[in-house]
Amino acid sequence: MAARIMIDDSRGAVASAGGWSLGDTEFKFLSDFVYKQCGIVLGEHKRQLVQGRLLRRLRALGLDGFDAYVDLLRTNPDSELGELASAISTNVTAFFREMHHYDLLIDELLPRWLEAKRNGGRLRIWSAGCSTGEEPYALAMVLAEALERTGSKVDARILATDLSPQALEAARAGTYSLERMSGISEARRNRWFLRGEGSYEGLACVHPRLRELVTIQPLNLLHEWPMRGPFDAIFCRNVVIYFDKPTKQRLFDRYAGLLEQGGYLFLGHSESMYGLSDSFELVGRTVYRKCVP
Repeated sequence: MAARIMIDDSRGAVASAGGWSLGDTEFKFLSDFVYKQCGIVLGEHKRQLVQGRLLRRLRALGLDGFDAYVDLLRTNPDSELGELASAISTNVTAFFREMHHYDLLIDELLPRWLEAKRNGGRLRIWSAGCSTGEEPYALAMVLAEALERTGSKVDARILATDLSPQALEAARAGTYSLERMSGISEARRNRWFLRGEGSYEGLACVHPRLRELVTIQPLNLLHEWPMRGPFDAIFCRNVVIYFDKPTKQRLFDRYAGLLEQGGYLFLGHSESMYGLSDSFELVGRTVYRKCVP
């Protein structure tokens, strides 16, 4: 049975059995705030989605309306930014999603990099927008396998960053249901995962070797970046779909500044750099290489 909604015009909000509705003033503030802080564009067509997702956040915080949530963001924005971004974003990820990217790493890029860096070089890959960890751990699998296969002693690391506190917590835990491991071959499941016991019964835990290769840190892509690079590859897949054109252009320019000459940028299947940057050339399906001057 649908909840009956009661309108309270004096507060510009709508009280219901399920919470409060998002008024014009509050939605405009949230739209401006999210764009400025995260680069995410929230059009009017997103209002119901934002309302539904943030209602859960209001309940968790014990707030009595969206006006109180707006007050929280005004007075202490940093404390809530990650939770807000997590609430309005859709974290869809999987192990070895868009397998052609991993095939390129396995067949061409990793062998080339490891050979070129065999005399004390360093290899760095950045998973920007790592969500709950499936992408960086998949990258760690193919990297660990390449290191074992070649016997290389290259200093190799993967940086994994995200803005969402919940996503980062899941990534650090490194435990996954068996259903979420459908994209991993049986050989890799046996090699790179441990069967959970006790409170982890029914879950698979990533191998300590993968944890050694991956550093997980919070990062807002629109704010300052503490890392200096350079990176051999950056994976930023299914992230820029939330951004408008100027934000994408600025982000791609910053990526170019952190990549090695000839380094690679991987985007998601629905994303493109067409008309947005002169620093990259398309070399495969959503695979871009930094141009060499």
